[in-house]
Amino acid sequence: MTRTVVESKTKSVIIGFDQPFCVIGERINPTGRKRLAAELEAGDFSTVESDAIAQVLAGANILDINAGVVYNSNPNPNETEPPLMGRVIELVQALVDIPLCIDSSVPGALERGLELAEGRPLLNSVTGEEERLELILPLVKKYNVPVVAISNDDTGISEDPNVRFEVAKKIVERAADFGIPAHDIVVDPLVMPVGAMGTAGLQVFRLVRRLREELGVNTTCGASNISFGLPNRHGINNAFLPMAIAAGMTSAIMNPISIPISEKKIQEKITELESLGIIIPDGIDPEKLANVTGLGSTKPRSGSEMEAIRAANFLTNNDPHGRTWISSNKLVKDLADGDSGRRRASSRRRNRS
Repeated sequence: MTRTVVESKTKSVIIGFDQPFCVIGERINPTGRKRLAAELEAGDFSTVESDAIAQVLAGANILDINAGVVYNSNPNPNETEPPLMGRVIELVQALVDIPLCIDSSVPGALERGLELAEGRPLLNSVTGEEERLELILPLVKKYNVPVVAISNDDTGISEDPNVRFEVAKKIVERAADFGIPAHDIVVDPLVMPVGAMGTAGLQVFRLVRRLREELGVNTTCGASNISFGLPNRHGINNAFLPMAIAAGMTSAIMNPISIPISEKKIQEKITELESLGIIIPDGIDPEKLANVTGLGSTKPRSGSEMEAIRAANFLTNNDPHGRTWISSNKLVKDLADGDSGRRRASSRRRNRS
């Protein structure tokens, strides 16, 4: 049975067909996050700190660390990214104890991360491009770490799943030439947006099965790619992840948390309710208002995708006796019962007075 072992200083995570689905938290990545990029360039790591803690609390098993900021002061990432990667890894390791996934297109940043990461991190990533294979596979061998293998090569990303399979096979074979076993390769078969390609879901399910049965490798993906450009992306993601798990996918790089509702959204909801003639008391608890009106929560919490994953783990017998499913739902019920109890006690006090 294929098992990919990823470790921190104190914890081990096993990615495998007979293991619970592995969630790799994606939030520590400035790509598309202008505010985070600006903070990192300015030496402000407050968002990194809060994202690291929130993702672990939401259930992430591994944290992806990407320091790909293009500095305004120096646009050369080969110079700026390695030291930034080192700083972020040191900071995150001091805060949380789960394993890391070192994520960069800059070889120097990958090596700096490997030098500082405690345990056995996952390296993200190698592709089928010849230059990339020659640069990254020696690092994988030198540091004895598992690696994400992305199924594109010098010709780009093919829409043909058979071509993507052949690229993955090529990477596995080239890795073997370096003495890197297949169980240390986690293939990303590349998920296409279903909004642009209606067969994208079916493609990846078939491809994951082939990768498992013919190459014996674990798999991962950028889970949110499937819903790119569509409304209600969580609805698509919540269906996609259990289906991918049933097809044999063993991990995903994804956001495990539900993003907190902003003060602006709360105020907009208050304005909307008042326009309907609903009087909102001054000083109302924003968290209670968000919950009652269906906005969500003002606090980071486990996202709906995590609930879908826990259910899939139970249904595929990778959550023995449903312990995780039951305990996670019992926690939610206990919190709700506690709140109800407080409300009842408060009501009794008011009635007696």
